[in-house]
Amino acid sequence: MSHPPPPIVQIEGLYKSYRRGDQVIPVLEDISLSVPQGQFLALMGPSGSGKTTLLNIVAGLDRADAGRLVVAGTEIGGLGEVDLATWRARHVGFIFQFYNLIPVLTAFENVELPLLLTPLSRQERRRHVALSLDLVGLEGRQHHTPSQLSGGQQQRVAIARALVTDPTLIAADEPTGDLDKASAEEVLELLARLNSDHGKTIIMVTHDPRAAARASRVINLDKGVLVD
Repeated sequence: MSHPPPPIVQIEGLYKSYRRGDQVIPVLEDISLSVPQGQFLALMGPSGSGKTTLLNIVAGLDRADAGRLVVAGTEIGGLGEVDLATWRARHVGFIFQFYNLIPVLTAFENVELPLLLTPLSRQERRRHVALSLDLVGLEGRQHHTPSQLSGGQQQRVAIARALVTDPTLIAADEPTGDLDKASAEEVLELLARLNSDHGKTIIMVTHDPRAAARASRVINLDKGVLVD
């Protein structure tokens, strides 16, 4: 009898707080969550509910105070900074609200950046970048800089950059938050296709119900507590 694959993300009893002067402000309280391979999960909640903090912890950009966190088969809470950076480069593709593209680089060069940390040859890098730009429908825009692209096109470059290393997990933080309605729909359609056609596991933070409707599962965070 075949067993289902282990979850991509397994969180047990996770806590996170921040210190402000003498105050300790709890952000996440006793979070337990399992994300199967190939799921498109939307994290919703009001501003300050902890959803971006949770995404950043899962993606290895922040650390929890307590709890167990296994992502892509690795308990990342115990990794040192160098090992965590190596793990992150291999397993996580990031998509941010404001694209985070380097203005002086072309679309091709922005997408290529994560590959510069890999042992791939220049020819192999070029092939990976071309495939990623083709996947997001920007094969004809590879020599354009961000200022020559619309907001929606810039976000698609950012998605291509997130995909180029073939990551285990895509972490998207308000990916449509800075886009007009038509561009937002294009980006959401692309994310849905990456999930359904290519089996990508996606965790997306959003406050937009239309964006969340594209996900296969929606979880709400309220004052640091999960409401599934």
